[in-house]
Amino acid sequence: MSKSLKRVKAALESHGLVANILEVGQARTAAEAAASVGCELDQIAKSIIFQAEDSGLPVLFLTAGGNKVDIKKASEVAGTVLGKSDAQVIRSHTGFAIGGVAPIGHLSPIRAWMDPRLLDFSEVWGAAGTPRHVFNISPTVLHEISGAKITDFIA
Repeated sequence: MSKSLKRVKAALESHGLVANILEVGQARTAAEAAASVGCELDQIAKSIIFQAEDSGLPVLFLTAGGNKVDIKKASEVAGTVLGKSDAQVIRSHTGFAIGGVAPIGHLSPIRAWMDPRLLDFSEVWGAAGTPRHVFNISPTVLHEISGAKITDFIA
């Protein structure tokens, strides 16, 4: 089991949750993940990382699979201009590679926001630290354990 996968499993278990992590063929995209687990596209909780231009720190937006982040709205929500984050910043701060960024289990604390669309479901799926692993969770529990603020930042 990879270090990334172990960290997600430990994060779930630290909150008293059973870590139901599935290995699927490919889950680099929301469409691949949804097809792999047989759920609606919007049941995939994408972890989208931007970088605050003032501090250089990454910020996390948990987005329903079919939605796109509006960078202007996201910047307003974050209170700073946001730009694209490079793979090295993402990996060094979260511990995850692009395509497997989990919504929880990051190496360092991260400011996060959550798409309210995810709350329309009883179950959502997130990356479990690799491009081949996903886990299911109640969106209300994901909201609680991720520390994400629910707000509109969708295009």
